[in-house]
Amino acid sequence: MLALGITLAVVAWGYLVYAAIDFGSTARGGDSQAWWFLAIASVGAVACLFFGLMLVARLLRQLGITRAPAPRESADSPVDPDAPRPIGGRRAAR
Repeated sequence: MLALGITLAVVAWGYLVYAAIDFGSTARGGDSQAWWFLAIASVGAVACLFFGLMLVARLLRQLGITRAPAPRESADSPVDPDAPRPIGGRRAAR
């Protein structure tokens, strides 16, 4: 399913980029309405590319090529995640 989603997102991205190029040439020819279509196609292309890259990241995680980042530990956070936190937050602990 992820591979199908990636394929659809990349195909949609390519089509929207092609449409944006076409709308851009039409808009430069004097059609003022084509500028709006150019903007919509550009935003759609960005959204499709972002969605496709997110699906690629999920696919790589499922295949075991990448892994989740380790939890961050700061200097004033307890080492044990189940330990009680100080009351009042970081400012009160100072």
